[in-house]
Amino acid sequence: MEENTMNEQKLNVPTLRFPEFSGEWGKLVFGDIYTFRPTNSYSRDNLNYEKGSVKNIHYGDIHVKYKSLFNIKNEETPFINDEVNFRKISADNYCKEQDLIIVDASEDYADIGKSIEIIDLDNQRVLAGLHTILARPEKLDMSLGFGGYLMQIESVRLQIKRISQGTKVLSLSSKRLAEIDIAISSLPEQTKIATFLSVVDERMALLNKKHKTLEKYKKGIIQKLFSQELRFKDENGTDFPDWQRTKAKELFVSITNKKHTDNMPILAITQEGGAVARDAINYNVQVSKASIASYKVIEKGDFIISLRSFQGGIEYSNVNGICSPAYTILKPKIDIYDQYFKYYFKRDDFIQELSNTVEGIRDGKNISYSNFGALYLVYPNLPEQEKIANCLSSIDDKITAITTQIKNLEQYKKALLQQMFV
Repeated sequence: MEENTMNEQKLNVPTLRFPEFSGEWGKLVFGDIYTFRPTNSYSRDNLNYEKGSVKNIHYGDIHVKYKSLFNIKNEETPFINDEVNFRKISADNYCKEQDLIIVDASEDYADIGKSIEIIDLDNQRVLAGLHTILARPEKLDMSLGFGGYLMQIESVRLQIKRISQGTKVLSLSSKRLAEIDIAISSLPEQTKIATFLSVVDERMALLNKKHKTLEKYKKGIIQKLFSQELRFKDENGTDFPDWQRTKAKELFVSITNKKHTDNMPILAITQEGGAVARDAINYNVQVSKASIASYKVIEKGDFIISLRSFQGGIEYSNVNGICSPAYTILKPKIDIYDQYFKYYFKRDDFIQELSNTVEGIRDGKNISYSNFGALYLVYPNLPEQEKIANCLSSIDDKITAITTQIKNLEQYKKALLQQMFV
């Protein structure tokens, strides 16, 4: 690829371009290329994943799980229930390859207008569903996949955000969408761009698959280790002693120390998608000086019960700092390998057990130390604790490395979209 000179950048051409192409891209509006077809309004109650003759693309799946280039052979897509009468639906209103399915409703600007391009239907009958716009490139020839990437570029996304209307829920109309400005290259250049970006997407899909596989493997290993189905031996090949079972209050004490200096970092637990994120200590929380006096001291190795309303177990602190008095801070009373309990407290069954201690309590109530202290904890001796933690930590290192690769690739793709389109 070649980057254009400063003079060339003034023209309607991309910054980054394959060397065999030149000249300006065509300036059009969305409606110069796409026509619109009606969509259905079936809710999740009208869908199932077992049987049916027609599948349905639901806007919620576009939001959270479908790839931008939609291949039905690779995506879990629900059927419409058999009792629905399809005879009134025109054959032309079924999805076709190269159609764009665009979300027309969202609670935030990040997802309004999010779209997929259908690249393979595998000869299956598919309809676009609730809160979607079905756009078909009938007025101008388009290369397969190009439209899907076109809808991701920043200039198009900004225009969609500007034309979206609403307060609590944003909406996007096909009429307004038809008026947004876009730039189109020749078909051969479209094909080259779409092919190149699809290779990047394939690499990202492989990394995501590897990430999910490792997460699943880790979950299985955790289950086997903490159920004692899988045990380590000591350096002499001898079995470790039996595990102990003790109430949590015998192992951890609640910390309320408020003696600190104003320059200590303020820590908090952040959230991702309504759940507490792993290793999610936030170092940039802003708070008034008047509130700081009531803040609790946290030391490295302490544990923090997450949030007033239970949302994810207990977090481990890697640093010293202070945090809101809303949190319950736990400090070990005996010698433990803290990394062992870091994993122990994030297990699904422990989270459920801790959650059950506050069942029926309304939002806004803390999970108290007494709730936690009444639970029984099971643990091996220190050497086996260390072996378990090191095993799981090594898996985490691999997951972190893949996560970094995914983030880097996402940034690379974002830069490509910015430079390869006008």
